[in-house]
Order: sequence, then C-alpha cells, then structure tokens
Amino acid sequence: MVLSRRWSAFLVVVGVWTWLIWPRFGLAIWKDDRSFADGSPTAFLWVHALLIGASLVIGTTVGVLGVRAWRGTRSAEEIGAPGGPAPKD
Repeated sequence: MVLSRRWSAFLVVVGVWTWLIWPRFGLAIWKDDRSFADGSPTAFLWVHALLIGASLVIGTTVGVLGVRAWRGTRSAEEIGAPGGPAPKD
C-alpha cells in the first residue's frame, strides 16, 4: 500500500507534534506537587510517566511510518506505478 504525500506528511507532523508536546507535559508533571511525597515518586507521577512514554513510542512509530511512506510515494512516482514497480517488457 502506498500512501499519498499528503497523508505521509500528516503522519510526520503527528510524530513531530508528539515530541513537541509530551516532553513539555512531562516537565509540568515533574514539577506538580502531587508527583512526590516525602521525596518519593507517587502513583500520580508513575502513571503519567507511563502515559508519556507510551505516547512518545506511538508518536515515534507514526512519524517513522510517515517518513517511510513519503519515501515510498516518491519511489512509486519515479517509476510511474501507483502501487509498485512496473512490469518488465
């Protein structure tokens, strides 16, 4: 399956957006008073750390898929086939 350049760009933007937003959210959680009790991390911090980590993994995966789709679209356009290489004569 070959995605259009528009969809490929969208996936890349989602991946970049994820890396712009979630680390800032993580910093806000780290500074939150509910994150530590007597110097020890609380469940509040651990749950949010897990959510942030999962989101970064998903965002990275989506971004990588977008880059690969972008490159695949370019290759398909260069050979003139919508879904792969043209048959040889």
